[in-house]
Amino acid sequence: MKQKNFRMRVMKYAYQLKEKDFGSWSECMKQAWSLYRLASRMREEVVSFLYRKTNGQFRHAFGTLRGLPSGASLNGKRLTKPSYKTMAYWDVKKEGMRCFRVDRLIAVY
Repeated sequence: MKQKNFRMRVMKYAYQLKEKDFGSWSECMKQAWSLYRLASRMREEVVSFLYRKTNGQFRHAFGTLRGLPSGASLNGKRLTKPSYKTMAYWDVKKEGMRCFRVDRLIAVY
């Protein structure tokens, strides 16, 4: 199923990246499209990606958004409204919800 208003989501990601001084507007747009593609792929399959944690370590994660368990929550909050500052996903290895800041995504495999 194709998501409606995908340009709006990409622009919101890019705006959040620009607020974090990610770089030039073109770099923010490239990263925003990477985030959008990552979320789209995670809705259909398990995706391998790499991001930098807040303590500086790198995490190679296997995440998905498909078939989330009913009542899935992150830190006790239900996932009902999308946040454009962070991206939440179901970690297949840890069997729990995780999230990362959008400016810390490094690569999608």
